[in-house]
Amino acid sequence: MRFSGHESFVCRYAWLPKAYRAVVEDPSAFANVEKAMVTLGVGKNMVRSIRFWVEVMGAVASRSDRTLEPTHFGEAVFGEGGFDPFLEDARTLWLLHWNLSSQAENPLFAWNFLLYKWPYAELTRSEALAAFMRETGSLDRPHSSVTLAQHLDVFLRTYVAPESWTGNKEESLDCPLAELELLQNVGDRRVDGSGRREPVYAFRREPKPEVTTGIFEYCLYDCWNRHHGPEGTITYRDVAISPGSIGQAFKLPEDEIRERLDVYAERDTFRPFNYRPSAVQGLLSRRDVGDWDPLAAVYEEDCDV
Repeated sequence: MRFSGHESFVCRYAWLPKAYRAVVEDPSAFANVEKAMVTLGVGKNMVRSIRFWVEVMGAVASRSDRTLEPTHFGEAVFGEGGFDPFLEDARTLWLLHWNLSSQAENPLFAWNFLLYKWPYAELTRSEALAAFMRETGSLDRPHSSVTLAQHLDVFLRTYVAPESWTGNKEESLDCPLAELELLQNVGDRRVDGSGRREPVYAFRREPKPEVTTGIFEYCLYDCWNRHHGPEGTITYRDVAISPGSIGQAFKLPEDEIRERLDVYAERDTFRPFNYRPSAVQGLLSRRDVGDWDPLAAVYEEDCDV
């Protein structure tokens, strides 16, 4: 699990395209922090944060010599002639959220815990922090409450615009994934034993037509590769409710997932998956559809996004 690297900064709109272009021009752009400070026009801690975000969101990858290189995803989306080089398409935000939350190796603790293990409909900062302390208490290298609090705050600020931004939409654009409205402020309540009140948050668990068929299929294909490798079939549970699943990452209702999977039960040879529904446990298998490019399909799809 990873608890740091973001330097307590959330990812900002301009960072990913700017960092991607810097790496394309010079793979060692981030190897020298002082040089990167000049190139990017930011301070030392922010340089480290930008490198962290551009890596964990899947746009670039580290080499053994500490340099960086564009990934297939980064090149296809942010490259010259890419699908969304200036991060203007809402579909890209869902893909970035997926990359951020679905890592099989060294996942971010807050994302892994709150998306896949948090059992309640709502959460407050104090409740989540107490749960973080309990969850990490048995680790070989315990983390301080300060580290955990900073990590939690980065998660919350990634998906919920800070209260000070409520009346200023322009500033809220600095945190692109907040546009997804995946985590919502639903009120406040009194903190136990004090007169202080704190915000209450809840994941938006409702049908999400903005998660288009192309996004769903790309993430399903990617999830299979990340978590199930060469397995010939995966189950409905793997798609809907298991750790690392699309259903939990996007907080999709189970009925919506069943409806989406039922489409693959039809004998349509142009679809990339085949689904065998079952009263107990449906099974999903992959189908050879030739030169299907799941990432290109996201952006080729006709939709109002």
